[in-house]
Amino acid sequence: MTGRPVGGVAVDAFPAARSEVRLLVPALMFIALVVAAVASLGTPLITSVATSFHVSLGSAQWTLTIALLSGAVATPLLGRLGAGPHRRATILATLAVVVAGSALTVLPLPFAWLLAGRAAQGVGLGLTALMMGVARDHLPEERGAAVIALISVVSIIGAGVGYPLAALLAELGGVRAAYGLGLVVTAAALLTAWRFMPEAPEGRSARVDVAGAVVLAAALLLVLFLAGERNLWSRHLGVAAGLAVVALVLLCVWAVIELRSTTPLVDVRAVRHPAVAGANLAMFVGGIGMYLLLTLITRYAQTPHGAGYGFGLTTFVAGLVLIPFSVLGFVAGKLTPRVRPRIAGPLLLAGSAVVVGGGFALFAAARSDLAELFAAMGVLGFGVGGFSAAMPGVILAVTPKSETSSAMSFNYVVRSVGYSLGSAIGGLVLTAGTGPGHLFPDDSAYTTAALVGIGAMAITTLTSLALARRRSSETNP
Repeated sequence: MTGRPVGGVAVDAFPAARSEVRLLVPALMFIALVVAAVASLGTPLITSVATSFHVSLGSAQWTLTIALLSGAVATPLLGRLGAGPHRRATILATLAVVVAGSALTVLPLPFAWLLAGRAAQGVGLGLTALMMGVARDHLPEERGAAVIALISVVSIIGAGVGYPLAALLAELGGVRAAYGLGLVVTAAALLTAWRFMPEAPEGRSARVDVAGAVVLAAALLLVLFLAGERNLWSRHLGVAAGLAVVALVLLCVWAVIELRSTTPLVDVRAVRHPAVAGANLAMFVGGIGMYLLLTLITRYAQTPHGAGYGFGLTTFVAGLVLIPFSVLGFVAGKLTPRVRPRIAGPLLLAGSAVVVGGGFALFAAARSDLAELFAAMGVLGFGVGGFSAAMPGVILAVTPKSETSSAMSFNYVVRSVGYSLGSAIGGLVLTAGTGPGHLFPDDSAYTTAALVGIGAMAITTLTSLALARRRSSETNP
C-alpha cells in the first residue's frame, strides 16, 4: 500500500506515519521522565515541608514514602490494564490523577492534603511499563528495543533531573513553588499523551484479577512500610517481625491466587521462567546496592563540617552532585543497545553491576574531596544506566508482546522494593554507627555501608553471570 484515496486522489500516507513515529518516541521519553521526576520531588523538599507545615522530619519523610508506596501498589494494576484494549484510556486517566494530585500539592491546604496529593503523584510511576508496551507494539523491533532501554534509563535519571530543580525553586519561592513545577510538567505530560498515545492493538484481554490486586497491594504496603519505618525495627522488633511474617504470607497467598486465575494480574508462570526470575533477583539485589550508594553520597555531601567530615552543602548544591549521575546514566543508556548485538544481555547486567561496585569502592576509599564524590556519582550513574538499559531486553526476550506491560511492571515493583530496602539498610548502618549523644554517624559508618553495597553488587554480578551461563548452554547444547 503506497497511499489512500482522498477525494479521488491518491495521497502518500507514509510521511505522516513516519512523522507520528518520530513524535511518539520523544512523547514516551517525556512522560517517563516526568512521572519519575515528580515522584522524586519529595526527596529534596523534606526539610522545607517540615518547616513550612510545622511537622516533624519523620512526618515530612512521608511525602516521599507515600509516593513510592502508591507507585508500587499501582504499578502491577496499571501493567495489567495496559496489557488490555484500553491502554490509551488507562494512560490518560492515570495522568489526570497525577495532575489532580499535583494541584493538591500546590494549593494552600493542610498537610494531610499534601500527602494525598503526593500519593496521587506516585501513581504515575506505574506508567513507565506502559510506555514500554507502547514502544514494543508500535515501533519496529530494533528501534523499539532501543527506545525501551532508554525509557528504563530515563525512569532512573528522572530523580537526578528533578532534584536540583526542585531544591532551587524551594530556596527561591518556597515549597509550593517547587511543587508547582510538578503541576506544570504533569499537565504537559497529560496533553502530550492525549495528542500522541495510540490505541492498543485489537484482541487484547481487558479482565483484571481484582482479588490478586488487593492481596498484592496489601503485601506491598506492608513491605515498603517496614522498609521505610526504621524506628519500628529498633524500638518494636516483635511488631516489625510479626508484620514481616504477615507480608510474606500475603505474598504466598497472592502467588496461589495468580496461579489459579485465568486472567492473572501478573503471569506468575512466566515470572518463574529462569531468565525472568534471575533478572528479577538481580534487579532486587542490585536495586538495594544502587539506591544505597545514591543515599550515602547525597547524605555525606550535606553533612556539616562540624561532624569531622562532609561538605555542608545546601540542598540545591547537593542536588548538583546528581548531574554526573544523570548525564553518564543517559550515556550508558544510549551505548547499551548498540553493544547488545555483540554482548548478551545478562553479561551487560554483570558488567554494569561491576561498575556500580566500582563506585562503592571509590566512595569507600576516597571521599575527602568534593570532586571524588562527583566521580563516584558518575561511576554509579554509568553503571545504573547500563543495568537499567539491559534489564528490559533480558526479560522481554522470553515475554510475549501482549504481556510487555505486565512483565515490566512486576520488574518495577521488584526494583521499588529493592530501592526502599537499600535506603533502609543505609539508614540502619549509619544509625548503628552513630555514637550516644551524637547527631551524625562516624565517618567509618559510611565505609561499612559501602562494603555492604559491594557485597550486594557482588551477588548481583554472580546472579547475572549464572543467567549468562544458562543462556549460553541453551543456545549451544
